[in-house]
Amino acid sequence: MNKKQTCTFEWLPDRSSRIPIYRQIILFISAQIQSGAWEVGSQLPSQRDLAAKMGVNRSTITTVMDELTADGIIESNFKGGTRIISNTWALLLSENSIWNRYVNLGSFKSNHAMIQAINRLEFTPGILRLGTGELDPALFPGELWKKAVKSLENIQSLNYLEASGLYQLRCAIVQHVKKFGILATPDQVLITSGSLQALQLISVCILSAASVVYTEAPTYLKSLQIFQSAGISLESIPMDEEGILHHRIPGKDSRTRILYTIPTNHNPTGITMSQRRRQALFEYCAGNRIPIIEDGAYEELYFDNQSPRPIKQMDQNGNVIYLGTVSKTLSPGLRIGWVIASEPIINRLGDVKMQMDYGASSASQWIMTEFLNTGMYEQHLEQIRAAMKNRCDHAVRVLRQYLGDQVSFRTPTGGFYIWLRFNRKIPMQKLFEEAVKVGVLLNPGDIYDYAPTNALRISYSYLSCEEFEEAVERLAGIIKR
Repeated sequence: MNKKQTCTFEWLPDRSSRIPIYRQIILFISAQIQSGAWEVGSQLPSQRDLAAKMGVNRSTITTVMDELTADGIIESNFKGGTRIISNTWALLLSENSIWNRYVNLGSFKSNHAMIQAINRLEFTPGILRLGTGELDPALFPGELWKKAVKSLENIQSLNYLEASGLYQLRCAIVQHVKKFGILATPDQVLITSGSLQALQLISVCILSAASVVYTEAPTYLKSLQIFQSAGISLESIPMDEEGILHHRIPGKDSRTRILYTIPTNHNPTGITMSQRRRQALFEYCAGNRIPIIEDGAYEELYFDNQSPRPIKQMDQNGNVIYLGTVSKTLSPGLRIGWVIASEPIINRLGDVKMQMDYGASSASQWIMTEFLNTGMYEQHLEQIRAAMKNRCDHAVRVLRQYLGDQVSFRTPTGGFYIWLRFNRKIPMQKLFEEAVKVGVLLNPGDIYDYAPTNALRISYSYLSCEEFEEAVERLAGIIKR
């Protein structure tokens, strides 16, 4: 969104109301922000213009601005005027709540307004979620789950586990990742509550506020506030069809720095980094002493031939931290992920994790151990790969049928996503709003990049083939209008 966009309105305070004028104005502005009509980053009219348009004294507007500033909703400076900086949770509290002045004081930043809207709208009954990065609930392996859960009958306790997680699960993961070339010991594995917690642990344990994280452009990481909330800078590096352009990463920098990459079935573009590029990237980062976080969330969701080996497979000196998860392959609700790294890093992350939550769910860890040790997980993976391949092929046909030469995209070789670029300029905020009106929820590409993308992240993993076609048909209707 253009951050200099000015908020417009046609509204006057009700002078017959018992509510004081300044309070009416605060409630009006808060309602505009809360509803999304005025977005974060938008510019408010000058105090002089607000007073004139609302027919009130300048001193009244000054009082309003002071209170909204104190609540962390707006900020003013002499050069740039006044802009909205947060669709703060304070807007949801009673105006008399003593928490109003506290709710924005924490260091963790609020999500982008559009991501908040997506998170809220995903649970609207009947809405077609065309960008959701989850498996269709219909693909949940119910029968295998029953077998795995039955194994819990023999468990004597679900007490707290050691800091690194259930030993038996760590052993099973070591054997599992060996299949795609990663050699590790159980002491080099930490069980986390999904990959997101792994990223949060890294942000607070390993990096300082003066650090920089290099990422692909676009990147899933841009849609989060984990690193930004810790005061860490994100700097984007362009991609091509083979993956991140590693030579664009600065060779020298005095700051502490690290690279975050999703080399296999990238989120959101779907690109899989070539083996040649992986080797060059690894050598470049090693030569410039840049550690790597490799996110393998989609590692096993290849379609035809096995994807290139993980970057971690090249690592002999502990320079790569590898993140794994079953959120994209089995169930996000299981909340099981893992970190593979050198023992000092695992010990540091495990110590802080114990301070956060005292460990991931013991029941989930035992169930996942059963899935891995019995071969049920591998059996399930084969079924999911086949299902995703069929859905991807169908999605490509549908997008070409309904959108044709209006869009450009690559056909994925795995994962969940198609990065759909429009061939003419499309107002993405307007498209998002109009799609919601016809029951379709989109993930605009701008939430994954700092520059406008004129793109959508399309997911074929969540909707059935029939639902996907219905959603794309509705989307095509909006674009024609």
